[in-house]
Amino acid sequence: MNLEDSTLRILDANLNRLREGIRVIEDMLRYVFNNKNLALKLKKLRHRCKVSLKENPLLARDSQNDILKLTTQEEMQRTNLQDIMIANFKRTQESSRVLEEILKLYDLEKSQKFKNIRYELYTLEKEILIATIAK
Repeated sequence: MNLEDSTLRILDANLNRLREGIRVIEDMLRYVFNNKNLALKLKKLRHRCKVSLKENPLLARDSQNDILKLTTQEEMQRTNLQDIMIANFKRTQESSRVLEEILKLYDLEKSQKFKNIRYELYTLEKEILIATIAK
């Protein structure tokens, strides 16, 4: 697999975004809702969010020159923990979709892995939001 630097940047950014978003939700379940079962599900899912490639995506990282690194007004609007949780679920689902699509160019099995992760996130979103709204 010979990935171009730009493709590696996409993979690196979305792998980070996916794991970071899952971690935010995981920590909320752990520290706010004290829900060990759901926090563990997310922790296990987060640990699956990696991909082994011949090239190292980290080498293509260029955070300093990211043209969209500034925070938008929409990203600043959070009024409660549920808003944060929903925003992070959407972020993780979008990232897993990007990974699924980009990896179709190189490895269909790895692409399918991120499709499966995306669908797990859809299921967990419903389960977690229902469990936490009740609290």
